Amino acid sequence: MDKKKVFFISDLHLGADYMDGTHNAERRVIEWIDSVRDEMAELYLMGDILDYWYEYRYVVPRGYVRFFGKLAELSDNGVKVHWFIGNHDIWIFDYLPYELGIEVIDGSLIREIMGRRFFLAHGDGVGRHSRTFRFLRALFRNRLCQRLYAAIHPRWTVPFAHGWSSHSRRSHKDEPTIEAPDCNGMRRFVDEYSAKHPYIDYYVFGHFHIVKNITLANKAHLIILGDWISKFSYASFDGYNLEIKYFKRQSKMLND
Repeated sequence: MDKKKVFFISDLHLGADYMDGTHNAERRVIEWIDSVRDEMAELYLMGDILDYWYEYRYVVPRGYVRFFGKLAELSDNGVKVHWFIGNHDIWIFDYLPYELGIEVIDGSLIREIMGRRFFLAHGDGVGRHSRTFRFLRALFRNRLCQRLYAAIHPRWTVPFAHGWSSHSRRSHKDEPTIEAPDCNGMRRFVDEYSAKHPYIDYYVFGHFHIVKNITLANKAHLIILGDWISKFSYASFDGYNLEIKYFKRQSKMLND
C-alpha cells in the first residue's frame, strides 16, 4: 500500500443557498473523501466548511447528515480529523467534537506533520484588517453576545445568517487576487513571520477563495487552498511534497 498522506481542504460553504443544489455540494465532497480515503492519514478542514452553523445548548441545525456521517466514519476508522473554525462556521462548540471525534481549532496553529513544520489557519484573522472587521470578529466571538443571539428563536436567526452570507458573497463576486488588500495583509504577515521563524516549511490558509502555491524567500511555501464553490481544489502532503489538486466528479450531478 502507498504511504499515507495528509489532506487539506477549505471553504466548502455547505448549506449556502447560493450553491447549485446543497445536497449536490455535500455529495461531491463525500465522493472526494471516498476517492482518497485509502490514502488518508489525517484530514485538515481549514475553515468555512459550513456556510453557517450555530449550536444551541440542546439543539443543532438541520442538515449535513451525509457529511457529518462521513467524518464520523473517518474518525472511527483511525483518520485524524481537524476542523479550523472560519468566519462562517464560527459557532462550533462541543457538539461536533463530541459526536464526530474531531479536533476543533479556533485561531492559528503551528504543528509538525510528517517531519515538516506547518503554520495553519483559516486566514481571516491573519494580517492587518480594518477597524470594522476587527469589531465584527470580536463581536461574533464575545460570549455575552453569543448568549443573547442564542436567546433569539432560530426561525429568525437562521434566515438572517444565510441572507447575510448571500449578500456578502454577491458583494465579493469578483475573485480576490494575491494583490488585493486583504491578501496583501496576509502576504506581509507571512513574509515577516517567515523571516523570524525560518523553521516553518509551509503556511496553509483557506478563506481567500484563490489557489496559490508561492515559494517564499527562505524556500518555505505559502499555500492558499481555493474553495469548493467553483474550483474543487485541495492539497495533499506525503512527507516530501505538498501538491494542490482538483477533484473531478466521476458520476453525474444529482438533483436535490
